[in-house]
Amino acid sequence: MPIVTRLLLFVAFLAAGPLTVHLAAAPTLEKATFAGGCFWCMEEAFEKVEGVVTVTSGYMGGQKANPTYKEVSAGGTGHAEAVEVLFDPAKTSYDKLLVEFWHNVDPTTPDQQFCDAGNQYRSAIFYQNDTQKKQAEDSKHVVERTKKFREPIVTEIVMASTFYPAEDYHQDFYKKNPLRYKVYKYNCGRVQRLEEVWGKKG
Repeated sequence: MPIVTRLLLFVAFLAAGPLTVHLAAAPTLEKATFAGGCFWCMEEAFEKVEGVVTVTSGYMGGQKANPTYKEVSAGGTGHAEAVEVLFDPAKTSYDKLLVEFWHNVDPTTPDQQFCDAGNQYRSAIFYQNDTQKKQAEDSKHVVERTKKFREPIVTEIVMASTFYPAEDYHQDFYKKNPLRYKVYKYNCGRVQRLEEVWGKKG
C-alpha cells in the first residue's frame, strides 16, 4: 500500500474519534445468609434456585473468630452451621429465597434440625439490612398464618455477623459425595419430616 494511502487512512482513523468498547455490565449481586441445620442440605436447596450464583457453607452467630468444623460441631462456639447465598436480584428475589428457606426447615424445633441436635443446628435467618429484616419478619407471619403448627415457630431472625466459610471438603459436599450425602439426608429424617411439614415437592 503506497505511503500516501496509509497516511490518508491514518488521518481518517484519527478523525473518527476514540474507539469505544461496550462491555456488558456485571450483575450487582446481593447476599443472604440462612441456617437450617446441616449446611450440606441447605447448600443443595439454594443452589437449585434460578438466579442464585453461589452458595457457601460456613458458620455464623458465634463468638470465636475463624472457628473450625470440629469446634462448631462440638457446640462450644455459639455458631450455627449456615450458608451464604449470593444471588442476582434481576433473576430472583430475597422473598423467593425466604420461601425456599422455610420449606427446607422445621421451624418448630429449638436448637435442633431433624437428627442434629444442639444450638449449632438451630434454624435462623441472618438479615443483612433493615429491608431484609422486614421481609424476613413478614415471611414468618405468613408461615404462622398459613401453617397451623402445634408448637410455636422458634426460628431466629437476627442481624448477620461475620460469616466464616467452612473447610473446603464441606463445600458442594452433596456433589462430591452423593451416596454418603443421600444416606445421611434420609437417615437423619430430613426428607420425611419436610414432607410431613410442607408436603411433597411437585
